[in-house]
Amino acid sequence: MMLDIETFDNTRGGNVAYKALSHPLAAEKLAALAKGLGRVAIFDPDGITGPLLALCPGFAADALVDGVYVQDSQAVGQVRGGHTTQALADLPQARATSVLVAAFDSARILPRLASLLPPGAALHTLDEAKIPAVMLTNPHRYLDALNFATNFVFFRDDGHLSTRLTTANYWAGYGAQAVRFFCRLYGAAGDLLAQWEDAAPSGPGGFVLDSAVVRQRFGLGPFTGQLFVHAVGIAGHDVVKYALDTYAADNGASLSCTHDANAWPSDRFAGLPAPRADEQVVLWLQNSHAVAIPPGAMALDRMGADTPVPIPQAIPPFATRRLDVATLFPSLHWPAQLELRAGRHLVRPRYEVCRAGRTRIAHVNVERADLQADPNIPNLHPALGRGFLLPFPILPRSRFKTLVQPTPMAQAEQDTPLRLDIFNPDGSRLAGHFIGLLPRRHDTVIDLDDLLPMDALPEGGHAELLYDFRAGGLANGWLHALFRFEDRVSGHAAESSFGAHIFNTLMTYKGEPQSYNGKPPGLSTRLFLKLGFLGRRSFCVIIYPASAPWVEKSSTALELYDHAGELLATAGVGIACCGSILIRPEQHFSAVDLSAAGEAGYILVRDSTCRLFGFHGVDDGAGGFSFDHMFGF
Repeated sequence: MMLDIETFDNTRGGNVAYKALSHPLAAEKLAALAKGLGRVAIFDPDGITGPLLALCPGFAADALVDGVYVQDSQAVGQVRGGHTTQALADLPQARATSVLVAAFDSARILPRLASLLPPGAALHTLDEAKIPAVMLTNPHRYLDALNFATNFVFFRDDGHLSTRLTTANYWAGYGAQAVRFFCRLYGAAGDLLAQWEDAAPSGPGGFVLDSAVVRQRFGLGPFTGQLFVHAVGIAGHDVVKYALDTYAADNGASLSCTHDANAWPSDRFAGLPAPRADEQVVLWLQNSHAVAIPPGAMALDRMGADTPVPIPQAIPPFATRRLDVATLFPSLHWPAQLELRAGRHLVRPRYEVCRAGRTRIAHVNVERADLQADPNIPNLHPALGRGFLLPFPILPRSRFKTLVQPTPMAQAEQDTPLRLDIFNPDGSRLAGHFIGLLPRRHDTVIDLDDLLPMDALPEGGHAELLYDFRAGGLANGWLHALFRFEDRVSGHAAESSFGAHIFNTLMTYKGEPQSYNGKPPGLSTRLFLKLGFLGRRSFCVIIYPASAPWVEKSSTALELYDHAGELLATAGVGIACCGSILIRPEQHFSAVDLSAAGEAGYILVRDSTCRLFGFHGVDDGAGGFSFDHMFGF
């Protein structure tokens, strides 16, 4: 069952009304409002009755909707929230005890309704469900995206595994003066475990929330749930970006990291691997709303099979449920992949792979419902060169195996024409491999060991997936893949997934090359590299992908900041066009400077000459490591 909400699309961006209605504090006020409405007529000037009824837990139980009324004559007869809209002129004949104006900042609307209220009806507005004014970055315009910079975090501290959120006050670089984080921690049952606020550094400093510290701070028992984070007082960006480490608190071998900048529920998510014969894959289902998810409202499907299997669990508001995918697909194994039909109930879910006493966490990705094949991609302007590229590291092959599995990431995608280009760190092309025209339901995984001699790339390099139409096929520009990295000795693994972009071209195409700030082409870089923690050392691989020839060598600065945002030291590196570099902070900064930066410090990878792409992680020195793509701001 699909929630009747509009969240995000790549044309219009995010739907702020959805954020305003789904905010946990707003949901509590909406529920209280619904209790007093009785039989209610809804005036819907902004078309949000559907999400209002879907997200408010009280309407089904406490308020009987008499009708939905609109002022736009062309909107009469539409279905909103399961009700056929009526003309506002007919509101006086409603059999309602109250009228709700489904709009915020609605004072200007109220005078025109004075003569239209049914006899004795009380008048209410959504202003009664606003979050507190002290939490508004822009108090003059409630539905400003900056007022709802929110995200969810998979947060766990169960005595075996702990989680650690790391980010930075990147809003300070856009003029923000006093950023703070409002946090709500929910337990597995959706129960509220703790609520607090933390001030961000006054400058562009690092910020860390460790579940072990939170647990001690509030005297909590073991928990596995989710953390709701709302950044207040921000500027420039309305997205809360973070890296999340999962580490063994009991000195075990597990270690992984993932990042998230996507705070929007989706119809479907893709990129969920089936387990190997010796693995267990657990999908963590975390309800992002104040209304329960009914049994069977979500489903898992083998990618391309179109025979979804309903998930029988009901999930209470803000609750967390653990699903072993083998309970629904007992005979399905890697390299098969699964699709989650989430019905817009969840922000991007995590999955956990358990094998040989080690676990690793990764995330699935939003599967686009709005994207069709683009007939222009096979014939892009010559200045766009190789067009859309999906770069990924090849970790030092003396220690690691690197595998890649393309993953369909649009509902309409039925086949994908692909090849793989492999590059040395100096930017020279080492090899190429035509993968072919992959159907939606495929079990293809490319092991770089099958393509390269064992003495090739002993210190690593990178590869790029790209479209190749020699065997026909279609493309949509939303090329994704899952990358898996395995330690040859310990067996520890990490995996990450990401999508393609056009990189480093002067000409643009449909918003590509993307830019972190301003209009494309995005020919500059600001990537966040967290430092190590609890004896684990951080590292990253920075790739300089180029769809067409660009600057021969990058002019990349590594800026080391402390927890307060003070710049401590700068180092420079040059990366060859189409090349890559593996960076370990201790090779570029002194032990004194790294100690001064502290575990909440970070490195900002900056370049004004080209757009770089990176993957980061930490190494425990004992065969365990984490690895996921970096984020920028």
